[in-house]
Amino acid sequence: MTPTIRNATRDELDVILDWAAREGWNPGLDDAGPFWAADPRGYHVATVDGELAAAVSVVKYDPAYAFLGFYMARPEYRGRGIGWALWQAAIASAGARTIGLDGVVAQQNNYRKSGFAYAHANVRYGGDVSFAAPDDPRLVHVAPVHLPLLSAYDRALSPAPREDFLAEWLRTGESRRSIALLRDGRVGGFGTIRACREGFKIGPLFSDTSVGADLLFRALVADVGGGRVFLDIPEPNTEARALCARYNLTPVFETARMYRGTDPQLPLGRIFGITTFELG
Repeated sequence: MTPTIRNATRDELDVILDWAAREGWNPGLDDAGPFWAADPRGYHVATVDGELAAAVSVVKYDPAYAFLGFYMARPEYRGRGIGWALWQAAIASAGARTIGLDGVVAQQNNYRKSGFAYAHANVRYGGDVSFAAPDDPRLVHVAPVHLPLLSAYDRALSPAPREDFLAEWLRTGESRRSIALLRDGRVGGFGTIRACREGFKIGPLFSDTSVGADLLFRALVADVGGGRVFLDIPEPNTEARALCARYNLTPVFETARMYRGTDPQLPLGRIFGITTFELG
């Protein structure tokens, strides 16, 4: 059985997100648009007799950095080498770029065999929370006019520029809201909350200070009226762990941020919530 390996179509990305939902990864209701904007050629599939058998993404942000996610095979095609063939082809598509990923515990040894090295743990926390909207004039709902400022701020917290992705990720819609902490034209942090198959996820949650992160967290939750909320934090950020404890969020599961190539040494103390396990 020789699979056909190729780039995924936009419609197939919707199918891949449905697979992710069945795996319990709880994608956002409108993630496909921003994900596709990040790199339309970053999604790869293997087909057998015309049927989708496996998928993986290697989203290439710039000539130096890519991020791997969505590595899945349909149950009936597992154990046949199809996923491995797809994996090798997708990794090769990144060329000499550093590649990041967030690996589940069970697969971390396999990722090491492919040259990925452990950087730190990420932990998803979840819980039911509700707040009144904070009264602070620095809190601003994100609009297109803010994108240059937020992209510049994001650049210090991400391994590569991602303006095309952010333009869609920060776009206000029925299922997502973004809020920035702004004063005198300076960004102190920003975050996004989006509706998912279950509850809401906050990500990113970036802030210069723990006080700002707390303020943004409460504002984002208030904006959707509260509910079941998930936040994916880099485990070394002790203030992020304290925020979760303060609002009774408890661990749901853990991944490992791993890199094949140079570790970008991100300033984890300012990252209170990573954007997404799938795209970094």
